[in-house]
Amino acid sequence: MTEEEKQEKQVWTIDELVAMTETVQSAEIEYAGKVLPIQWVELIESEEPKMSLPKEDTPEDEVSEYYKDMAQARVSRMIKKANEKNPEGITLKPEDFEKLPTTLRWQVSGKIIGGGESSDFMNG
Repeated sequence: MTEEEKQEKQVWTIDELVAMTETVQSAEIEYAGKVLPIQWVELIESEEPKMSLPKEDTPEDEVSEYYKDMAQARVSRMIKKANEKNPEGITLKPEDFEKLPTTLRWQVSGKIIGGGESSDFMNG
């Protein structure tokens, strides 16, 4: 690594990382020619959804369903936390997240879990 590359590298501080668990983040998701503003806050471990892991002999499709459900529960919690911290910014409630069209729900999940990188059901 050259000296120039070392200077360009951004390094997180612990304070910055901890602040993310209290800071409301927001973005807009484009869907069918309109935008949906969303907000979320990163979770700490004690706030993560608790689900027991599937047994080793669980069929692959059930394991996939488990991880999909876990991700959806995590996104719902992140939205709920943001809504509690910033009630004036609420555009999406966790209970409504479950009712969104699948493609839009995947985009919202990708944006929130993917660290700002939106994905959809076709691309990841």
